Formats: sequence, C-alpha cells, structure tokens
Amino acid sequence: AQLVESGGGLVQSGGSLRLSCAASGFTLSNYAMNWFHQGPGKERELVAGITSDGRSTNYADSVKGRFTISRDNAKNMVYLQMNSLEPEDTAVYYCSAVPKFGGRDYWGQGTQVSVSS
Repeated sequence: AQLVESGGGLVQSGGSLRLSCAASGFTLSNYAMNWFHQGPGKERELVAGITSDGRSTNYADSVKGRFTISRDNAKNMVYLQMNSLEPEDTAVYYCSAVPKFGGRDYWGQGTQVSVSS
C-alpha cells in the first residue's frame, strides 16, 4: 500500500497549484484523507481533511477560503487545490490516509511547494 503525491513546484505569490495524491494497495473509500504540510524548521501541521465519503471537510484557519480538498474514490485520488498562494505556504506537503475501522495510517513521501514573493 502506498500514497504518492505530485503537483508541487515553484510559484509566485498569488498563484495556484493543484496537488494530487494517488493511492494504491488499499480501498480508499475506507479511509479519511488529510493533507499536512511542514515548513522549514517547523512542525508538521494539518492543512485540510476530508471524510471517507467526501461529504465533510475541514481546514486550518490559515488556508480557509484559499484551499480546497476533494477526492475521487473511483479513481483512488485525493486533491488539494491551492489558490492565492503566499510565501508562508512554502512547505513540503504530505497526504495521509486514516482508516475508518482501525489499523495503520499511511503517509506519502511529500511534494515540495515553494512560493516566491
């Protein structure tokens, strides 16, 4: 089982990026999904989360109104649309899978997002 993030890169302040997280080896619909980020010298922080059925989402205050998390269980994909990016959003972004029925979490290897001012 694994998660693979993609879509990171370098963007100017005010720009947009769409991160993708591809899941394999497990049934995505049995997992809530989260995006975390970890900036230079900082702790890893929760950015956004979505329930297993996609009906409910939650966001860190710092990204509300700018980021949108979504998922397509049929395609085993989770997304993070990031708009109005700010230099403070610069971080490595990780997706994680949290099981509904117990068991281990899964984490991806991360994708770097860099926002220039």
